[in-house]
Amino acid sequence: MKLVKRIVIGLIIAFAVFYLVTRPEDAANAVQGAVGAVWGAGVAVTQFFVSLAGG
Repeated sequence: MKLVKRIVIGLIIAFAVFYLVTRPEDAANAVQGAVGAVWGAGVAVTQFFVSLAGG
C-alpha cells in the first residue's frame, strides 16, 4: 500500500510540474483560486464564531 501511495503522490507532483511548465498562467489562476477559497472559508468560520459568541 505504501508503494501505491508513493506512486500516486509522484504522479500528482509530476502532473503539477508539467502543468506549471506548459501553462503557467493557468497554474497561477488555479493557485489564486485555491488561496481565495481557503481565505473565504477562514473568513466564514471566523464570522460564524463571532456571531455565535455575540448571541
